[in-house]
Amino acid sequence: MTADDELSVTFAALADPTRRAILARLARSEATVGELAEPFELSLPAISKHLRVLQRAGLVEQSRHAQWRPCRLRPEPLRDVVQWMAQYRAFLGQSYDRLDRYLTEIQEGNAGQ
Repeated sequence: MTADDELSVTFAALADPTRRAILARLARSEATVGELAEPFELSLPAISKHLRVLQRAGLVEQSRHAQWRPCRLRPEPLRDVVQWMAQYRAFLGQSYDRLDRYLTEIQEGNAGQ
């Protein structure tokens, strides 16, 4: 899979608010499927489906400790997203600078009237 394909899979996984909430929870500490399901009004199978999407994207991994299968966040795909977005940071900064200049011009124009 190419880097662009991996990025598409990551963005698709992040598109769902439930999956983003699961990642936010795992950013604090690892958790079992049952613990991840607690704040949601979803069945365990539904949470498991969300976890499979996150696992395919490489965002979550599950290990086995006796009968427990804790999930943990894998940050590498998120780093790839941040690197991809960094190329647009300068553009956004320039856009905000232009907006700031425009608003200043409007305020100065109204102050002179």
